[in-house]
Amino acid sequence: MLDSILVPIAREGRPFIAAFAVATLLLGLIAEWLLVPGGVLTAWCILFFRDPHRMTPTRDGLVVSPADGLVVSVARVPWPKELAMGEGEATRIGIFMNVFDVHVNRVPVDGRITRLAYVPGAFFNASFDKSSEQNERQLVAMETRDGRRLAFVQIAGLVARRIVCKLTEGQTVLAGERMGMIRFGSRVDVYLPDGVSSLVIEGQRCVAAETVLADLASSEPPRNGAVR
Repeated sequence: MLDSILVPIAREGRPFIAAFAVATLLLGLIAEWLLVPGGVLTAWCILFFRDPHRMTPTRDGLVVSPADGLVVSVARVPWPKELAMGEGEATRIGIFMNVFDVHVNRVPVDGRITRLAYVPGAFFNASFDKSSEQNERQLVAMETRDGRRLAFVQIAGLVARRIVCKLTEGQTVLAGERMGMIRFGSRVDVYLPDGVSSLVIEGQRCVAAETVLADLASSEPPRNGAVR
């Protein structure tokens, strides 16, 4: 039970937590009742930057979710032009993270980072599909061990103003590895290779590094779902 409460905190969050805590103490010197809202905000900041351990399935070909959050879109779209991955279309899965989700992002599949591209942009609500093309974003192209190509994109949202990506071109990575985060509400899109179907549906919640988004070795058609 303690493991579910005393989770690790992402290093990127420590300065923010310290700032919130100091501000709370200063507010308390002004008026004791201000300790209450200050304490709530500090607790929320700690919650936001939590970085729990995850149990990642390790079979070759499994594409796991890079983010905690809600699947808001599964659609056929062109590959991101910034990554120069050629013509044609891919299946894009959009996962929206609200301000209460874990915001540490994970690598979706075993492979090698082939290209990185950063694009400055707007800060629309990340739950809207237009954010995939108009918001500030960090794009990552990957190649799996058997030569399959896929991509994922960290997208800043309405409140988010900082994308952290720790990957480098040519780096070899494993599915589920921590690779960065987006601060204060955002979205991550995953682009699947042609012929690979999404195993998640719109409205489904995902757990980073654990929920399987797709199976590169499967010919299963797109799944349907129902609210029950």
